[in-house]
Amino acid sequence: MPIRFSFLILFLGLMSCSGPFDHDVIIRNGQIIDGSGKPAFLADIAINADTISVIGDLKEKKARTEIDAKGLIVAPGFINMLSWAVESLIEDGRSMSDIKQGVTLEVFGEGSSWGPLTPASKKEMKDDQGKIKYDIPWNTLGEYLEFLENKGVSTNIASFVGATTLRVNTVGYEDREPSKEELDSMKMMVKQAMEEGAMGIGSSLIYAPAFYSSTAELIALCKVAAEYDGMYISHLRSEGNRLLESLDELIQIADESGIRAEVYHLKQSGAENWDKFQLVVEKIDSARKAGLYITTDMYNYTAGATGLDAAMPPWVQEGGYDAWSARLQDPEIRAKVLEEMRTPAEDWESLMQAAGSADKMILVGFKNDSLKHFTGKTLAEVAEIRGKSPEETAMDLVIEDGSRVGTVYFLMSEENVKNQIKLPWMSFGSDAQSMATEGVFLTSSTHPRAYGNFARLLGKYVRDEKVINLEEAIHKLTELPASNLKLKKRGSLKTGNFADVVIFDPLTIKDKATFDNPHQYAEGMVHVFVNGSQVLKDGEHTGAFPGRVIRGPGWKGWK
Repeated sequence: MPIRFSFLILFLGLMSCSGPFDHDVIIRNGQIIDGSGKPAFLADIAINADTISVIGDLKEKKARTEIDAKGLIVAPGFINMLSWAVESLIEDGRSMSDIKQGVTLEVFGEGSSWGPLTPASKKEMKDDQGKIKYDIPWNTLGEYLEFLENKGVSTNIASFVGATTLRVNTVGYEDREPSKEELDSMKMMVKQAMEEGAMGIGSSLIYAPAFYSSTAELIALCKVAAEYDGMYISHLRSEGNRLLESLDELIQIADESGIRAEVYHLKQSGAENWDKFQLVVEKIDSARKAGLYITTDMYNYTAGATGLDAAMPPWVQEGGYDAWSARLQDPEIRAKVLEEMRTPAEDWESLMQAAGSADKMILVGFKNDSLKHFTGKTLAEVAEIRGKSPEETAMDLVIEDGSRVGTVYFLMSEENVKNQIKLPWMSFGSDAQSMATEGVFLTSSTHPRAYGNFARLLGKYVRDEKVINLEEAIHKLTELPASNLKLKKRGSLKTGNFADVVIFDPLTIKDKATFDNPHQYAEGMVHVFVNGSQVLKDGEHTGAFPGRVIRGPGWKGWK
């Protein structure tokens, strides 16, 4: 047989093998909510490779994988605007607690980012590791994200560059203005991060050393990010007594630097501040009407979670943990800290005071195994066991644990949570790791938002309490944050977009995690596709790791 003829037979054979299939995947009979906010409609969706190829009536077409979504909702993958999965994805790339809720993009960078790093900050990061241990072969933020992608993750990943990280790399933990040379160095690091694909600059101004940053310093950094069309996203300097003034600062930064800005986890902390909700809305609406691009995100709980550092004045934390711990062991300084912890705070944010009492503070994160038996107890309970005041107990625990001690603070009103969900410029973030109900994740407790934030929106607040409708909720989880971040071909179900697709049961989706038992997966998410690969099938992880680095508009690769 001539060689040319044999190649023809082989080619025809290959064609006949692939011929019966028109698409890689067809999702049939689902109620499609495309992310735009428009009403759901019945249609089929086809996926080829990593892309949505057709949306319409595909009953005459065939695919290698076919899913009957009758009675289910088909939507774009959800965007977690505030994820702390920076370490948990190194430990377990499956992103279990989030993927089981439909999250297909984790966005990092609240103040601290996993790059750029200096030799000193690398050593500090290594020394601060808890149960999750890992090498640090990267130096820049872009290299960290590529490290995760190459290691294998199930979700897409993106990050802001942290203003705290920039300050630690230059000024360190000192309470002072940066020199001109230090500020120039910080600006160069912003430039590099933006060209590597950072979404913008993230700050967390309640905490030392970020607390020491001036408004002028932040404006200077944001001007650089604005040149790359980045965003400024911030944990405000105060979410309580000086909430309105802190919101003014964010608006000023946006105005003077020409940058888009978002408020991380908007809230009104402390009962005496709950009535500020409407004033916050009026300020943001006014800024938006004046032409500024101001948005917000939130988590759907009345409690936040951070550390015991948020119960102590920032001055005692200057210099980092070792200096902080040493000061707390000095009787004279300790007495001053105790007094300030008990005195209504004027120039710093005390979450202990915002919570109102130590019985509204749950201790959830210890590094020291000898203290883990206190996990899940309130600070008031531990203080009673130890026979000391809550303030003294908090100081002792920070010293003994070698950490800031993860703590849940009950701060917000349920009414304000519901009112915030309704805001047209509100999206959502868990402010948590993406965890699993196994392994090292069970060595500490956590906030239930790590397992339930997105399912809680769709179950409790949409289906059960009808705070907003399902189409609006999906818009706030998908197209809205994608638009805020200026993502390309993400956040909506459109032909030609990347195939980040979730399929869930609107009648059963719900969060199960509680403050008493947070390590419980949400229910009701049936299938999840990331970049066209199925990561969740019938509620179970498939072992696929198709996640990619998603880069911001300044990435030099776009040019």
